[in-house]
Amino acid sequence: MAGKTICILGGGSGGLVVANILKKELSGEHRIVLIDKESYHLFNPSLLWLMVGWRRPEQMKKDLSILKSKGIDFIQAEVNGIDFDKQTVLTSAQNIQYDYLVVSLGADLYPEKIAGFKEGAYNLYQLPEVIRLRDDLTNFKGDKAVVMVSSIPFKCPAAPYEAALLLNAYFKRQNKNVQVQVVSPEPQPMPVAGPAMGQAVVSLLNMSGIQYIPNTTIKTVKADKKELETLDGKNIPYDMLVGVPSHGAPAAVKGTPIAAETGWIPVNAKNLQTKIENVYAIGDITSIPLSSGKPLPKAGVFAHLEAEVVAHNIAAKIKNQPAVKEFNGHGYCFVELGDGKAGFAKGNFYAEPTPAVSLYRPGRLWHIGKVLFEKWWMWKWF
Repeated sequence: MAGKTICILGGGSGGLVVANILKKELSGEHRIVLIDKESYHLFNPSLLWLMVGWRRPEQMKKDLSILKSKGIDFIQAEVNGIDFDKQTVLTSAQNIQYDYLVVSLGADLYPEKIAGFKEGAYNLYQLPEVIRLRDDLTNFKGDKAVVMVSSIPFKCPAAPYEAALLLNAYFKRQNKNVQVQVVSPEPQPMPVAGPAMGQAVVSLLNMSGIQYIPNTTIKTVKADKKELETLDGKNIPYDMLVGVPSHGAPAAVKGTPIAAETGWIPVNAKNLQTKIENVYAIGDITSIPLSSGKPLPKAGVFAHLEAEVVAHNIAAKIKNQPAVKEFNGHGYCFVELGDGKAGFAKGNFYAEPTPAVSLYRPGRLWHIGKVLFEKWWMWKWF
């Protein structure tokens, strides 16, 4: 059997898992190539802990070059395009021919879509910006902090609400009287999970004294005046602005045969196959409509579980075995409260007629669970 080349685009939650499982399941004549524009893997859930000083950057990062010791080829390069006819990935470093392709490039950030965002907000999804926020929190003397969601969809649907809860708890520990607000175009937190979940999160915010302003789209950030201008002409003042930037599909896949007009990639909901044979897409870059009409949320847990399915099926195909593993739509997430406690939500997003998701009673055990998961992740895949 001639050796096959499996090319994986993106070293985030999905790509990392695909590469590791394939290396374990395939013999040495097969080549596994992982391409990422960064030199390191960042455990994104820990950005919120970094924000309030509970983590240092080096605790959240692992060099992707470590994968070479496992026999996985890592190439640090920008993906410029994909030639599906020639089965070739075009990168800033070299072009790679593949037999199987896994697109796990995630969602790109477009903060410039809201005028003034870059000047007036801390970007909650970028490591240098969160470091800047952490450092500036120490000397913050204002009395109003706003967490703003620019647009939907965005990755990690719980993140802005966790950020608000963590910031609120931080200010209380510092004996600072700061009003925390969350402003979002969503009708409720995490609407895809259903009204009960949304109300549960709103209750957590209310109990902490955090104001929630839903159904509000921000048109402009007036950094000089420290105001948010809404689409309907209202102004919301702030002293500190923490922003979830607009998300969109990476340029490398826009306009390609596997992408929809939105730029996101439609896939088979169970095996993550695109419209092109032996080309798969997983994680935030995908578009998977649910029975409720809403899309599957963009979250690392789904990238992880989808990656397991794709890796096992590619390995099965190469070994001429049935590729029957399926993604079942189950997922989970932690919701940090900031006081050493966390909530935990899990459920079946493929359930009919609507996702069946439950939020468990917050407690210290869920916080410990998230800490242990972080440690397990950094050990398991490196």
